[in-house]
Amino acid sequence: MNTESLPNCGCELPSRRQVLQSATCGFGGLAMLDLLARNAQTAPALEKMHHAPKAKRVIFLFMHGGPSQVDTFDYKPQLQKDDGKSLPFEAAKNIDAVSKLMKSPWKFSRHGESGLWASELFPEVAKQIDDLCIIKSMHSKGQSHGQAVSMLHTGSDSLIRPSVGSWVSYGLGNENENLPAFMAISPPTAHGGPRNYGSAFLPAKHQATTLGRAGTLGSGRIDNTQNKLMDAQEQRQHLDLIQQLNQNHLNSVGHGPEIEGAIEAFELAYRMQTIAPGVLDIDHETPDTYKRYGIEEKVTENFGKQCLMARRLAESGVRYIQISTGNVWDQHGNLKSGHEKNALNVDKPIAGLIQDLKLRGLLDETLVVWGGEFGRTPIVQGKNGRDHNPQGFCMWMAGGGVKGGIAYGESDDYGYYAARDRVHMHDLHATILHLMGIDHERLTYRYAGRDFRLTDVHGRVVHEIIA
Repeated sequence: MNTESLPNCGCELPSRRQVLQSATCGFGGLAMLDLLARNAQTAPALEKMHHAPKAKRVIFLFMHGGPSQVDTFDYKPQLQKDDGKSLPFEAAKNIDAVSKLMKSPWKFSRHGESGLWASELFPEVAKQIDDLCIIKSMHSKGQSHGQAVSMLHTGSDSLIRPSVGSWVSYGLGNENENLPAFMAISPPTAHGGPRNYGSAFLPAKHQATTLGRAGTLGSGRIDNTQNKLMDAQEQRQHLDLIQQLNQNHLNSVGHGPEIEGAIEAFELAYRMQTIAPGVLDIDHETPDTYKRYGIEEKVTENFGKQCLMARRLAESGVRYIQISTGNVWDQHGNLKSGHEKNALNVDKPIAGLIQDLKLRGLLDETLVVWGGEFGRTPIVQGKNGRDHNPQGFCMWMAGGGVKGGIAYGESDDYGYYAARDRVHMHDLHATILHLMGIDHERLTYRYAGRDFRLTDVHGRVVHEIIA
């Protein structure tokens, strides 16, 4: 690597060891210099490395538990017509549902200029439907929650692998040096827990900084970023001593990912003190903004605050933000009451997020992704529920370089199996990275003797949905 070509950031150039470590990244030295020198303005020109990005950031709305595609955005007239009849083809294995079709208890209508279908579960999101790209042919691996949640977050249903947000952080670095590149709001504690926002074998600094847990926001503050016992100067002296001890230990052992992660975490936590509290403080937002997100309504307050914080984090330079509902969409019984409650909690905040991003001119460069780990069967489980269905389900995307007001792919007549223009979870990951300016085949990390990537040896970019 020719260090003479690197931008002058006013900081000491990385050591030979750091340069060699950074060379494992598909983006090479320029990307990692941004991180090592802590200069957020020296991020690599991606058009020289991979390609020009269409999105600067991602907000992923995780509907934990698996919302039903045939009750939300994939209208199936044949399912309504054949209610109570036997499924005319073989059902998937390892499920508890009987082969009896159950129609949707909700009415579907066309919305917007695009005329896309949405059920009455999402009346507010339906008003934004011309901004949505609804993928109706998703399929994934993992019949159980643990497998499918891991697949959605890491690209593997059984092995410990870095999460999507960690790969984005690793490839692009921090846009704002005083904030993490990856934030997880109310992340899942079940079905893999920290593995779903962890960095696995990537450097520890690429794991998510968390806010709340299991679908709840908690205090709305990042833990361990405030020190009430010392002023800023004392903290700096204290931290410098700790960091020098850590560095001495690191020098003595030669290589220590955990030590390096601790050094970087201490520094980021110190820097976050100056900006994170203000970014997460929603108390000074306007009454109209509160109303837009449903924050003044008890039923939508929790998720509304999460969505508003996601917008504030996005406009402050966080590259990957994930919000989780908690495992509430898993209606093996009482489908109607369960899905109605869940949709009511999130419908207005999600619509408000899209509206707010548009009003602020951020939607075009912010990719919003909605979905669960799988869908649900069109056949009945128990008296009135639906079982897990990774064979075919819906997700949607908005902004960030995707075409709005379109449906891509189709499931069969009953919404059971992805049938046309199928999109695997690896394909979704490849497309998200592509929209961020990353070639999923070139962003690799060498570990245990081989190169790893988010999509493993799979994945295709779904160019048909890209504007």
